[in-house]
Amino acid sequence: MAEAPTIDVSRLIDDRRINRFNVKLLVISFLFVLLDGYELTAAAFAAPYLVREWEITSLAALGPVFSASLVGVAFGAPLFGYVGDRFGRKVAIIGSCLLFGAFTLACIKASSSTELLYLRFLAGIGIGGLLPNITALNGEFAPRRIRATLIIIMFTGLTFGGALPGLISATLVPTYGWQVLFLIGGVAPIAFAILAIFLLPESLKFLVLNKRSRKSIVDIVRALSPTLAIGLNTRFVVQGESGYSGFRPKLLFTGRLAYLTPLLWVMFICCQMAFYFTNSWLPTVLATAQVTASHAAIATSIFQIGGTIGGLALARPLDKHGFKPVAVLFALSLPIVGSLGFLTGKEPLLMAGVFFAGFCLLGLQLGLNAASALIYPTAFRANGSGWAFAIGRVGAVSGPILGGVLLAMNLPLHHVFLLLLIPLGVGTAASVVITRLSGSGFQDGTRVEATTRQGNRE
Repeated sequence: MAEAPTIDVSRLIDDRRINRFNVKLLVISFLFVLLDGYELTAAAFAAPYLVREWEITSLAALGPVFSASLVGVAFGAPLFGYVGDRFGRKVAIIGSCLLFGAFTLACIKASSSTELLYLRFLAGIGIGGLLPNITALNGEFAPRRIRATLIIIMFTGLTFGGALPGLISATLVPTYGWQVLFLIGGVAPIAFAILAIFLLPESLKFLVLNKRSRKSIVDIVRALSPTLAIGLNTRFVVQGESGYSGFRPKLLFTGRLAYLTPLLWVMFICCQMAFYFTNSWLPTVLATAQVTASHAAIATSIFQIGGTIGGLALARPLDKHGFKPVAVLFALSLPIVGSLGFLTGKEPLLMAGVFFAGFCLLGLQLGLNAASALIYPTAFRANGSGWAFAIGRVGAVSGPILGGVLLAMNLPLHHVFLLLLIPLGVGTAASVVITRLSGSGFQDGTRVEATTRQGNRE
């Protein structure tokens, strides 16, 4: 009897050209990430109005509210990472959007900073669940040769989304009140979640590995390659990978992941500590430099624009050379970020320094987000990304706090930024080590197949 024809979906995805399917997925994913960026900054733009309405004595009292969503992200990323690997990326994306949409909408009814803190924490759980799953979904549909590039393009939605609350604050809040920030931030993800039911595909690799609906598999394969012949007996496989019976965190430390995972986590912590430190205290630097309010707003935009350009500049080298360009960008960040404190009073040079600081720090963050989807196999890719995002929040939360402590010590501003070279130096060292150990280029999960099989046996 003739053997049934077999289609390796990994090879199908890697060998073909980008078509309408990929473009549609990229656009939809970009919009989802844009929502995530909006959610993470909306509360900050509502703060001045809340201070007046709730008679809060200081903006500092809202600091925990701003951090609450970041703490929620640390819980939501691994939680929904598990959901994504167990029940599907699409299910996790829809669930996380419904969760953070509902609790963001509930913020409209908040009447105190304590109520808002709890609601932002619960919304943060949903926010944290979106990124690892949307990253895994795009990584599993992108051809290997441009995988990092497509993921980074998707992640630029964070910077665009982060700019929207400022625009809404300037145009709609004076008329409709601060509630409109949370109204838009709540309705939009719920609407997107409903649309995702009909427009967002499930991961083809996930469907094949977990032996899900054959009809769904065939429909997606035909969308990817309309001319491919598919018979009733055609088998679909993901060559070199298999499913697993259950996820345990120790899978992230088996085989080559024993060094890749901890080094990746170190880089996440160091990068996010430096980024959120700089992003939070940039207004202080500008004030010290006697920059006007309008120029300060421009500088903040320059920081984000620099980061977007940095991420895009990192994309193609990341695809071709693995962690090597990450190490280069970490090393470049040392003199650039360290110089910021010396540029006060020299506005043109300070603006240039802000641009290149964004280029390095936000560019690194976008690159590491992509890397988290490239080193883990399909079986626990969402878990791997989710844990990396969660661990990175240690740096995101501690960075601004550390900056406040240092400034409270009345240290000269240039000393404060020089101390920031400590985490950046650690990140540089970790990136050099991981580059030397992992070689050139990312190995898409196939070299950790033994890890997955061991997890199944256990």
